[in-house]
Amino acid sequence: MELRSLRLDPGIRLPRSEATGALAGLIGCIGDEAFGQRGIEQLARLLPLGWWTVYRIFDDAPPALHFGGCLQPEDCVADAFGAYRAGLWRHDRALGEVRQHVARGDAVLTHLHALELAPEHRRQIFQRHGLSERLSLACEDADGALLAMNLYRHESQPAFSDEERDTLQAMGSLLLTCVVRHLALRPQGPAAIPEFGALTRREREVCERLLRGWTHDGIAADLQLSPTTVKTYRDRAFERLGIHQRHELFALALKR
Repeated sequence: MELRSLRLDPGIRLPRSEATGALAGLIGCIGDEAFGQRGIEQLARLLPLGWWTVYRIFDDAPPALHFGGCLQPEDCVADAFGAYRAGLWRHDRALGEVRQHVARGDAVLTHLHALELAPEHRRQIFQRHGLSERLSLACEDADGALLAMNLYRHESQPAFSDEERDTLQAMGSLLLTCVVRHLALRPQGPAAIPEFGALTRREREVCERLLRGWTHDGIAADLQLSPTTVKTYRDRAFERLGIHQRHELFALALKR
């Protein structure tokens, strides 16, 4: 895995002219409900991409997806993140080294090829969805969680070049600032999802915690309910929302 600090190296060339338009376009999307999809469309003006995702990773809980976007005909972002959140994140080989750097106040760029990932991670996400590489920008957020912005290439696309990695390193802090600003402007709870208006208070509380990656036992302890009661609220909420699986709940969130 390649890891670079976002503190600029004087030897790195400034981003090429296309970067100005892409960054301006991304800034123009801040606060938009469709930031996930519009954002990747703007970044694609700078370099070829398949997907992007933005999520937080915690020390004591599964990651929480904020948004994502896809430029392929079939959008599998929610399905892939569901597999990652279900346990693959525990074996993400990049996290340990990244945490060491961001804990010192640094922001970093990492670059991974599919073959560098743990076999199950590679199989369930990269091979299943035809992905070849992941380039991530990461920093520590105000709550101490790891905020990661991930850019993915499909097998049909060229590998990230040295020039592209240099450009993203030079722009990385600005791109992360755009993401942080958007997250500050857009509510992240159930109230931000129109479909959640049909749910009861308890159903919304359960769905909110599911979106944050909590287990049923964790939700039960937090809400002072039994795990069985939590599952009952989950099932009722899913029925009202017309969904059946947790990854479909993430898909609803991604529509914002």
